[in-house]
Amino acid sequence: MRAMRRNRTRASRPDARRPPTARSVLGLFALGTAAALAVAVVGGYVALRSVALDEAKRDTRTKVQEAGRLVELALAEGILTGDLDAIAAVDDLVLARVLSGSVVRVKLWSVDGRVLYSDDPAQIGGRFTLGDDQLRLLREGGAEVEVSGLDRPENALDRQEGELIEAYTPIRTPSGTPVLFELYERFDSVTASARRLLAALALPILAAIALILAIQAPLVWSLSRRLQRGHEEREALLSGAVAASNRERRRIASYLHDGPVQDIAGVAYALAPLAESAAANGDASEADELRGVIDQLRHNVRDLRTLLVDLHPPRLAAEGLQAALADLVSPLEARGVSVSLSVDDAGQRLEFDEQVLVYRAAQEAVRNVIAYADASSVSVELACDNGGARLVVTDDGRGFGPDTRATRAAEGHLGLSLLAELAQQSGARLDVRSTAGEGTTVVLEMPVR
Repeated sequence: MRAMRRNRTRASRPDARRPPTARSVLGLFALGTAAALAVAVVGGYVALRSVALDEAKRDTRTKVQEAGRLVELALAEGILTGDLDAIAAVDDLVLARVLSGSVVRVKLWSVDGRVLYSDDPAQIGGRFTLGDDQLRLLREGGAEVEVSGLDRPENALDRQEGELIEAYTPIRTPSGTPVLFELYERFDSVTASARRLLAALALPILAAIALILAIQAPLVWSLSRRLQRGHEEREALLSGAVAASNRERRRIASYLHDGPVQDIAGVAYALAPLAESAAANGDASEADELRGVIDQLRHNVRDLRTLLVDLHPPRLAAEGLQAALADLVSPLEARGVSVSLSVDDAGQRLEFDEQVLVYRAAQEAVRNVIAYADASSVSVELACDNGGARLVVTDDGRGFGPDTRATRAAEGHLGLSLLAELAQQSGARLDVRSTAGEGTTVVLEMPVR
């Protein structure tokens, strides 16, 4: 039951490293595929639209040259002077053979920018300034095609048609006078062509994507399941290693308590009467030697009992964190260090393995205070903070910089580093803050159920 509660607690921790599930991996794979598909569709449409536009420009260039040659056959000199018969002849040809569903406007321009003919009679006779490209065409020949925004003054009557493709080519009257032939073609024919191309390519593209998904999805599922099982196996190995370590600690502590500690204490107890007897017989030297041995044996017993508490604090399981932490800081008090210990109900809410982690963190911090800090005061506080347990151990000792910690690690002093890894694997976080000359603060944060 404890293991089940521990698993539920670990699953509820936001910081715990939960393994990726096959469902979540497939979900991410599906999202990535959908994003790639969207990019492919949008990019394909833009690319096809560009291709269709280029193709439309080529078609329009051919169309304006062919239509220009056709209209040139119907030109009379009177078109230059506005002769109605000449205009009518061109108009009959344009209406019959040039205008279509896509071509919406036809114009003829003189060199000086006058509209000689338009299929919209209202535009005939208007005068505008021709652009440099248009004048160059009149001089050199050829054809020019562009997408027109219809923002020039001469297009004021054409704007109801929307965006158009505009094309020019020069033609000549029977006397050889150059005039500029212009036609406008609907731009929506370009987008319609792009849509047709995309629709034609959509099925094979989607079929190819579906085939890729059909091949990759089982592989992704299999790999994600393997990753999940590997993660679970590592978690199980870690839990087993921690449990085995705790069992071995208890076994060693039990052996030391029931064996060497009792034997040494018994030897010291047995030597005491011998020392008293030697003193009574006037052999002061022997009595002093025996008393020295007895003191050394008792000192060894104290050291072994301290080691027993380090290996397996008996009061932690029996009386909880308050008592175990009180035992932990008692050596500091014996050294004259001012100790402040505060433990609220967070200790009661933690499961035993979590209490062990808190104890180990406090133990490592206290050991470092004794070994290195030369502190005059130490504070140990365990409290609930924002739904989690928070242990803070602070001293006013020497402190250290990052180089010092790296040097100690290189020398084999890995207590804090190993504890940080264990905390991370348990879903907790260990933070060590220290500055040379300003003391050290060790903070352990873990969620609680």
